[in-house]
Amino acid sequence: MILDGTLEASVQAAALALQQGRLLGLPTETVYGLAADSDNDAAVAQIFAAKGRPANHPLIVHVADAAAITRYAREVPVFAQQLIDAFWPGPLTLILPRLPHAAKASTGGQDSVGLRCPSHPVAHAVLQACQQLDPPVWGVSAPSANKFGRVSPTTAEHVASEFGEELLVLDGGACEVGIESTIVDCTRGVPVLLRPGAITRDDIARACGQRPLSKEELSTNTPRASGTLLAHYAPNAKVRLMDARQLQSALDILGSEGKNIAVYHRSPLKCTAKGITLRAMPQQALATARELFGTLRDFDEIGAQLIWIETPPDTADWEGVRDRLQRAAAAG
Repeated sequence: MILDGTLEASVQAAALALQQGRLLGLPTETVYGLAADSDNDAAVAQIFAAKGRPANHPLIVHVADAAAITRYAREVPVFAQQLIDAFWPGPLTLILPRLPHAAKASTGGQDSVGLRCPSHPVAHAVLQACQQLDPPVWGVSAPSANKFGRVSPTTAEHVASEFGEELLVLDGGACEVGIESTIVDCTRGVPVLLRPGAITRDDIARACGQRPLSKEELSTNTPRASGTLLAHYAPNAKVRLMDARQLQSALDILGSEGKNIAVYHRSPLKCTAKGITLRAMPQQALATARELFGTLRDFDEIGAQLIWIETPPDTADWEGVRDRLQRAAAAG
């Protein structure tokens, strides 16, 4: 059931559902999440069951404000606090040392916890309403509201199509960011980028004075984190990444006989086949991120069997989009 997330009654209904141990489709600025009370192990178990998600693949805990960190993390390094000050609320998740009693079911057996404060007004309203309940809900675990490994949802309708009318979903409109949050590990003394997103390496460096390391640069004791498996974010169709020259060559070879192929491209292309769908990719990374998952879902809807995508530029601003596409291609 989809409710208008801008209505106070809908927000209160959502908060009560979470308090009662039920699941909720929650809009955020990144993607829609499948939410449950982080401190209710039975409720969190429903997330893993509904998504078909491995139990050792941790979830991100969403909080209303930075003050709630003390309920989940036992320490916050100076550089992590600088990132909180710069980017919360917003699309940044920080991996912090976990308090022993906190969010056990959400952390995949690890002694760390991923925390994020979303900026979406509906998510923020729900999290604030949860704090006012008796007993309160202090944190909400919410991975993307889709079956595990598939394309993330960026509208309420996407969520309903995945889980049916039984799931309460708040409609907060299309997601502004469109890809999942940047994840920075803060448990090893320096910032380590585990998942790129809208907040870039350069943004992180400016905020805390340290350029984040890559996972490969500090490979020991790396925490497991959401959305970092090799194959992820996959549509039903097989995804292949190519540069513009390869795309044009493939289209030339097919000529007018090509069919059941969708092409997502930045460079101008010539195509004579009526059975091939061309869609222009925006020239800006943020605009592409905003529409990326919706575009992949659209290609599935039209019955494409192959999705050919022009490889994004190898620059910091495109890293989040490039990461999602590389994982989608690996799933094929």
